[in-house]
Amino acid sequence: MNLFASFAMNNFLWLLWYNFVVDRPEVVKDNTLWCRLLHIILTYFLLSNYSWMLCEGLYLHTVLVSAFISEVLLLRCMLLVGWGTSLLEIIIYAAVRSVYGTPVENGACWLDETRYYLILQIPVCCTVGLNVLFLFNILRVLCIKLKRAPHAGSGASRASLQALRATLLLVPLLGLNYLLTPFRPEKNPPWEYAYEVVSAVTASFQVCNTYLMICEVYPNSFESTHVVIYLAK
Repeated sequence: MNLFASFAMNNFLWLLWYNFVVDRPEVVKDNTLWCRLLHIILTYFLLSNYSWMLCEGLYLHTVLVSAFISEVLLLRCMLLVGWGTSLLEIIIYAAVRSVYGTPVENGACWLDETRYYLILQIPVCCTVGLNVLFLFNILRVLCIKLKRAPHAGSGASRASLQALRATLLLVPLLGLNYLLTPFRPEKNPPWEYAYEVVSAVTASFQVCNTYLMICEVYPNSFESTHVVIYLAK
């Protein structure tokens, strides 16, 4: 639910950003405080998307490999990581850019990317990298448990098919679809339009998949074994 909430807030703020800032040159020129605050809030919820994707990967990985962990404690840790780390990152980014940024870097409602984006990009890259590792280990545990499950069948092909289905669900849930579009191209190259289309399609698929996971999988998945079997059935 927190991941879906971060998606909803992020998309809503993007609509505000384009309608009230990007499409209004006079606002960008004036560089008012409210438009810079909107940039900071928007970026916070964008970062929280990645933080909650990491939390989803960490949660699934933890409940699969550890049967004795306290779910209450785990959820509290997820809340701290999901919302808290993003808050810390955006505070550092905003403070560093405000204090050390040049007049050009701090102008135009902070529309332009600057060197300080590394403060945001490095944690995002670490998040995606960790989720890749989580995915591989989740699938490893998944295959083992599927082979031991009563309905697993006698053939290895069934277990492989179930693992493939689980992968198709987990890849967008963990944000690994962003590996298809890791770097934004320079302005006006021949493939910029293709990049925009692929980004829009994968982002939409990710939101739909997250909604289905929240509504269908998690209400039926209270134990690690149930998560495994439900993901692959």
